[in-house]
Amino acid sequence: MRHGKFGWRLSRDTNARKALLRNLASALLVNGKITTTQAKAKFVQGFIEKLVTAQAKSGLAARRKIASSLTPEAFKKLLSEIGPGFAARPGGYTRVIKLEQRAGDAAPMAKLEFVQPKTNLSQASRDQRKSAKNPRSSEKI
Repeated sequence: MRHGKFGWRLSRDTNARKALLRNLASALLVNGKITTTQAKAKFVQGFIEKLVTAQAKSGLAARRKIASSLTPEAFKKLLSEIGPGFAARPGGYTRVIKLEQRAGDAAPMAKLEFVQPKTNLSQASRDQRKSAKNPRSSEKI
């Protein structure tokens, strides 16, 4: 019995699985979002999270490891745009949104996209948001 000794197989051999992982990751980095099956989206999500985290180390060894698993275009975009945007975020860079089933084979579909990096909010805008959410907090008795 398997007993959970392996991750996602996706009905592929090892080389095809690695190629699929790298192609989906590169497409996500270049386009910002991809639409695929739920299984594939969950499969590539952990890999992308690790790449963005490894980018923060910014050492030569880390860069070479990232470059070995991405296309040159995706590698440049990760280092120049995506990585610095998530520098202050501790994790959770992507999200999977479930979509309707595919018409041809009724496969469960999902959209994998990056979460927008949070911007620094001033204290005034935080207070304004808080009062808009709770109107009673601005009332004075």
